[in-house]
Amino acid sequence: MYEIRIHSRGGQGGVTAARLLALAAFRDGKYATACPFYGAERRGAPVVSFVRIDDHPIKVYSQIRSPDLIVVLDRSVMDVVDVFAGLKPDGKVLVNAKEFAVEGRKVYTVDLTGIALAENLVVAGSPILNTPVIGALAKMGVITIDSAKKAISEMFSDERNVRAAAAAYKEVSA
Repeated sequence: MYEIRIHSRGGQGGVTAARLLALAAFRDGKYATACPFYGAERRGAPVVSFVRIDDHPIKVYSQIRSPDLIVVLDRSVMDVVDVFAGLKPDGKVLVNAKEFAVEGRKVYTVDLTGIALAENLVVAGSPILNTPVIGALAKMGVITIDSAKKAISEMFSDERNVRAAAAAYKEVSA
């Protein structure tokens, strides 16, 4: 089972990104679950979401304590949450940044914010990062880019979302 923990702030699209990722994995013929964890937070508060992907039915629906992959949509969350807690020794990290490093970890970066702003994917003044991050995760091999585009098109009719995913797919770096 491949386990992913997504750290974001309310309103950035982290919860929707988890749902999109699970849907894309399903389109790839996998089993998948998406589970958000938040209380009565408001826009801007730290939020964590969890995604499990497997070739077999998933019988657990809970928080992920030892993920294979950590996704950080907003680096400022790292000031208040230990986002790397429990990351498996060979675990990977995807950060919304042009550059970022964590000693001893495989880190991928992509400017999700810049991509969202370039496509004018903004709600209430905040860039929406859910669709671009799905493209980055496809480049990392978590899902295929075709399933990512299908999942995004099923959830959103605006083509800017698919373009944002395609841009992140091209721009992600390790």
